Amino acid sequence: MPWFGLGVYKAKEGEEVKSAVKTALDVGYRSIDTAAFYENEKGVGQAIREYGIPREEVFITTKVWNSDQGYESTLQAFEKSRKELAVDYIDLYLIHWPGKDKYNDTWKALEKLYREGHVRAIGVSNFQIHHLEDLISKNELVPMVNQIEYHPRLTQKELHEYCSDHNIMLEAWSPLMRGQILDNEVIVSLAKKYNKTPAQIILRWDLQKGVITIPKSVSEHRIRENAHIYDFAIAMEDMAKIDSLNKNERVGPDPDSLVF
Repeated sequence: MPWFGLGVYKAKEGEEVKSAVKTALDVGYRSIDTAAFYENEKGVGQAIREYGIPREEVFITTKVWNSDQGYESTLQAFEKSRKELAVDYIDLYLIHWPGKDKYNDTWKALEKLYREGHVRAIGVSNFQIHHLEDLISKNELVPMVNQIEYHPRLTQKELHEYCSDHNIMLEAWSPLMRGQILDNEVIVSLAKKYNKTPAQIILRWDLQKGVITIPKSVSEHRIRENAHIYDFAIAMEDMAKIDSLNKNERVGPDPDSLVF
């Protein structure tokens, strides 16, 4: 799985999402993250085919939505997503949110899809430690990925450590905090020091923390700019400065409050 990819949340189906994906592929992105809830899977699949890149060179992630959770309904939702994307297999399939009590049945459906080769990897999104503990204790396979809200204001250190201890890769959604942290004085000062943009500083921080990152954008300039994070490294003392910005502050829902 690539360490860096494009998120397409809120990218409109049709030309907008297709243009974003094609730009990303042109720059060198090889991971595209979508979801049934985003309602743009068809455009993602079309963009990949129209660009002409071999299917095996692109890592595609999608997710089962809350209303489709449950064993049979998840299998049906997966088949719908696969048809929308028009692919033979999906690289990573995630449970979008834990909810209250359906995720174990949903996970059993993901295990079936994995064993049958319809997906290359399975994981979860927005799962807290107690969700993971329950899931692992009742099922055969441990999630391979946990995609969570993760940025300098929400580092979720204990969850990160738990995932590391259980060989679960952490992946950051909203790594730029929807732009709300780009004007932070610490981030801005480091951007000047390294001659990079604030976004590039944060995305590089993700990689050095061992976190997969998938910034979303439909702007050609931003998509290209965000990718330029491999030609520098942030010093340990500066990493610590960014770490110190944590306030356990969310821009998305609290997984323990989003009950369905």
